Formats: sequence, structure tokens, C-alpha cells
Amino acid sequence: MANPIRLAAAAAFTVLTMATAGQAFAATEKAIVAGGCFWCVESDFESVKGVKSVVSGYTGGTIDNPTYENHEGHYEAVEITFDNSKISYADLIAKFLRSVDVTDAGGQFCDRGSAYRTAIFPLNADQTTAAKAAVAEGEKSLGQNIVT
Repeated sequence: MANPIRLAAAAAFTVLTMATAGQAFAATEKAIVAGGCFWCVESDFESVKGVKSVVSGYTGGTIDNPTYENHEGHYEAVEITFDNSKISYADLIAKFLRSVDVTDAGGQFCDRGSAYRTAIFPLNADQTTAAKAAVAEGEKSLGQNIVT
């Protein structure tokens, strides 16, 4: 299990990296989602092709330096770093929405309470558009409202 850290949704940016000489640049992006227990969400995404790292932490609250013992108002969340030439943000969000109960506003599975609610924390306008489209598609498929 990873040590929880505070995720700073507003501070994300795109980093360009070069795999090897002669290969094209691959854009590395970040996605931040909350889906109940952060270690469960972390585990769901660590094996996804194109995902470079998944880090557990807290976001969405007002307490500075939240801890496992004191994170009132924060969501348990993960920051996913991914190679968008291998998986898109839209595909990550679609996978996320299918890995949690998007209709449960009270938490996830046996984890109950505000820290365990589901949420998507877009980091820019393109992510906001993709997240809204994924939620709309999910609502259409399910025939009910998504509370994520």
C-alpha cells in the first residue's frame, strides 16, 4: 500500500518525456478520481496499459496536510499518471465509471461516509468535457442518474 499524500488538483500539468533516441515524444498526463477506498482504486488502475503510476491521497477538502486519521472534508482519491499515446483520458474515465458504483452517494461498498464518495477532478477544460461526456453516456446506458 502506498503512503497517502494530498493531491493538488489545480497543480497538474502535462510533461513531455522521450522514451529513447529516435522515438517520438509521448505526452504524460494526470487524472484524479475518487472511488471509495483509495487503495482499491489504486489497485484497479495499476495494471491498465499506459498507466505509469497511481498514487493514493486526499483532495477536495479544506484541511491542510490531511492524514489517514484526520482528513475531514476530503475524498480518498488517486492521482493516475498515464501515457496518452497508449490510453486516453476519456478511456480512463470510462474504466473508472465501470469500476465503482456511480449511483451510490453514500460511499462505496462497505466503505461509507463522505471520504468514500465517488468524484472526478478534471484538471483542464478538455478533461472536463471528456468527464461530462462519459457521465452522460453512463447515465444513458444505465437509464438512471450518476452521482459521481
